[in-house]
Amino acid sequence: MSHRGLVTLSPTRVDLAVSRACARAATPGIERTLGAITWAADEKVVLGAAAAFWLYVRLRKRDPKTVHEADRMLCSVAVAGALPHAFKRLVDRQRPDRAVVHGPRHGIPRSGNAWDSFPSGHALHLGAAAGSVARLVPAPARPFVWPAMLALASVRVMLLAHYATDVAAGLLIGAGLNKATACLPMSPADSRSTGRPWLSATPPDRGCGALRAAPPRMRRPKEKRLEDPQAE
Repeated sequence: MSHRGLVTLSPTRVDLAVSRACARAATPGIERTLGAITWAADEKVVLGAAAAFWLYVRLRKRDPKTVHEADRMLCSVAVAGALPHAFKRLVDRQRPDRAVVHGPRHGIPRSGNAWDSFPSGHALHLGAAAGSVARLVPAPARPFVWPAMLALASVRVMLLAHYATDVAAGLLIGAGLNKATACLPMSPADSRSTGRPWLSATPPDRGCGALRAAPPRMRRPKEKRLEDPQAE
């Protein structure tokens, strides 16, 4: 396929070194296993999981913060579905499974269009969901959310579908999307049930619009002291 982007992005030395190491270690069995694992980060799977969770929370009418977090996750994952296509129309980067692999492939698959390496769509979707997942899971599990997402996204590097910088860029863009959804307002019903109607997002995130100005307090007028006529 011919180039179609406005910019052609070359891999870095680190990208090439990592991809060549993965190509040398590849076997048909390893590649089949990695192909099954990477399915968990597919665009349709992540979007479907976010939509199912959103529907579950909405039907169960759980606490407003959980509902708002479900809104944020669904919104960021939905936008993440469109962004990779936009980037890949602007940026050309040949996939490592074409640029690095020559001769016997040892089970390495040919992924998508040859020049659609940047950024990793799988990583972008994982990054878009990770922030909300980290805020929703119990506190002891939160330190493991991002390492798990990084490990799952790195499978795309081992399959030689993307370079390491493609995956890193996807995770960062996705995380930025999720951060931007802090601007989403709560629904009126949700904000009223919190007892703080001026809140428009969950306070811990400190995103834009996270806390609207509280209504001004009404000052009580000072009472005039009446002079006692008998005191004179």
